[in-house]
Amino acid sequence: MIHADASGELTRHTRHKLKYRRRPKRKPFSIADRTSIHSRPEQADGKRFGDFEMDLIVDGDNHAILTIVERSTNMLFMTKLAHEKKAEPLAKEVRRLLLPYKKHIKTITTDNGPEFAAHKLITKYLGAGVYFADPYASWQKGAIENTNKLIRQYIPKHTNFDEVTDKKIASIQKKINSRPRKKLKFETPKAEFFKRIA
Repeated sequence: MIHADASGELTRHTRHKLKYRRRPKRKPFSIADRTSIHSRPEQADGKRFGDFEMDLIVDGDNHAILTIVERSTNMLFMTKLAHEKKAEPLAKEVRRLLLPYKKHIKTITTDNGPEFAAHKLITKYLGAGVYFADPYASWQKGAIENTNKLIRQYIPKHTNFDEVTDKKIASIQKKINSRPRKKLKFETPKAEFFKRIA
């Protein structure tokens, strides 16, 4: 009714005068040759070993931390990116973190951010398919979303990543990977991960 008042008399008496600012939904970035999560093998259900998810944590100045988690064990790998969110340097960091486990990697799932546009390079480096979740469907990569929440206990929002040293990142990774998990029958991600590797 208030919206329909052409005179504007009613809106004058509302608290915000109906001047709500709607945040425009960002149009999803178009990634060439992306493979949808709906084409990911059914076996990648979070129970088998070797299915990974990756994401970024960012600060207000566009600095970023790359986070990768193995879904069945919750083993975390993380590193600060020297080149902010550039796709090719990011692909090289994924290779650096995961190359020692290449023969165990089956799939990697991520979102549609332009930082993951070099997914073909990741596949070339690691031999694993990269799959993209649907836009605005964070639950499709719940393992990394939950892990990022754990990381935020140590690196709260509004933290300037210039103040987060590589030593601190290594310490956070160690703490999270050494935390017993109910889903692992109170074993730690690190113990379970290396048990599967062996």
